[in-house]
Amino acid sequence: MNAFTTPATDQVDWASKTYLVVDDFVGVRQLLREALRSLGARTIDQAASGGEAMGLLNKTRYDVVLCDFNLGEGKNGQQVLEEARMRNLLQPSSVFLMVSAEKSVESVMGAAEHQPDAYLVKPITEGVLLSRLNRVWRKKQVFSLIDQAYVEKDYLRAARLCDEQVVDNKVHEIDLLRMKARLMEKSGEPGKARETYERVLAQREYQWARSGLAKIRMADGEYEQARQMFQTVIAENRYYIDAYDQLALAYQNLGKHEEALGILERAAKLSPNSVPRQRNLGQACLKLGNIGMAEKAFRKCISIGEYSIRKTPDAYLGLARVCGLKNDPKEALQLLIAAQREFGADHPDLELRTKITEGLVYHESGDYRRARKAGDELEALLQSTSERPDVTTCLEMATLLFAVGCKEAPVDLLCYVIRNNHDNPLLHDDVQKIFEKARMGEEGEGLIRGARKEAVDLMNQGVLLWKTNKLAEAVEWMRNARTALPHNARILFNSVQILVSHMQQRGYSAELSEEAHVVLATVDRLQPGQQRFAQLMEQLMLLVPKEEPVALAEAAAV
Repeated sequence: MNAFTTPATDQVDWASKTYLVVDDFVGVRQLLREALRSLGARTIDQAASGGEAMGLLNKTRYDVVLCDFNLGEGKNGQQVLEEARMRNLLQPSSVFLMVSAEKSVESVMGAAEHQPDAYLVKPITEGVLLSRLNRVWRKKQVFSLIDQAYVEKDYLRAARLCDEQVVDNKVHEIDLLRMKARLMEKSGEPGKARETYERVLAQREYQWARSGLAKIRMADGEYEQARQMFQTVIAENRYYIDAYDQLALAYQNLGKHEEALGILERAAKLSPNSVPRQRNLGQACLKLGNIGMAEKAFRKCISIGEYSIRKTPDAYLGLARVCGLKNDPKEALQLLIAAQREFGADHPDLELRTKITEGLVYHESGDYRRARKAGDELEALLQSTSERPDVTTCLEMATLLFAVGCKEAPVDLLCYVIRNNHDNPLLHDDVQKIFEKARMGEEGEGLIRGARKEAVDLMNQGVLLWKTNKLAEAVEWMRNARTALPHNARILFNSVQILVSHMQQRGYSAELSEEAHVVLATVDRLQPGQQRFAQLMEQLMLLVPKEEPVALAEAAAV
């Protein structure tokens, strides 16, 4: 009997699905197309390159994508999947099958990090293709409503759907529990996440569940216990790449930066084609003064990132810093020009960042006159606007300004950073080190204490108005607090909580609801995955009258 006449084919209407086949060899595309036609498929598009595939994915939401890993010049299959996931070009129910003759660890792990639904090694028989498609499709249907709630960032509803599906789909129980545990963490329910992980571990020793428990420990500040658990996971499965990233983070939280660097290096060797991992390795090396390894990591990052959506200016700027430290300002300036050319249109803050890096390069290579000129230009820019860049850029700018002899402007920058991150002790340590390098150690300690107190006082006054039921005044106070400290996550969350309380007590307001969604979207961009995000999203959803459309997905994308 032909494999495609088995009863399994009756369970899925493959003829009604849309397909995309991506391979740079026309013969392979034809073979895969014929295999799909044997299923009854009628609508089959083809792409000969990663770029062509992205063009088609932009226009059509396919049910099934069969994509080769090696696609010749341009994007490879891993980068197609990566970009499709990040840009939401695949439906929650879509099936993405990675197809390749590649069997190397780095290729398989690189693709696996972006979670294809299956990884098929060539040559592929029709029976194997059908079996895998059926298996994945059935699983996708179990998760379709859960995935949709996840996309809308309604994590609590998604978790409830997991519980409902566990009752009817025992075969997928472990996968559903894994998803539920992740959702509980995102929903600010670490206790329930722990219970779920322990329920899984009672059935079998899954390393992802052990790693999940370790992440909860780390979130609770139990860094040493988390470190030990991540090391155990790696000892039992040396290919569990996420455990390396988490172990490095645990070491950083313990202040053991050399050990963290060692773990990042091991992870980058194991799975070297991750743009973020190579960038993180380079930045860790630069921070510790390991210039040789930093250069290698940044150059690798630029190379593998050429066709990746994760390509950013960071590797160019980091490599420019390395060149400055190697007394090669010529290549450093060429890299800054290349960064402007590659990213300028999409990164409005890049001009500022390249100017900071240019000043640091000049200073580190001994050209103090040009370094001072860059510092003067930055100081003038700060005086002309109230806008402030992200934390990393602020720290680099303050470092340069201190180095070229400025004091008032870098002090203001560092105090701004502290006020917007008053509950982040690791960041406070970084700021203190900059003060100490500028020979302002004792003064810096006082400035940090004062900046923290300003932020706490500002927040507490709004909370006091809320607790004394002066809701209108509390809402207005927190609006002003958000203007003063637009990057303070605690203030942003408390502002939303007060807006929610106002509507709970005095009735729903579309304007206040929209304001709350915009603020939540802001804090989610600043610090994604915060525990209060899901809880507040749930509270907002419950406030919307039934006759009002609920636009959670649109609000989350603001």
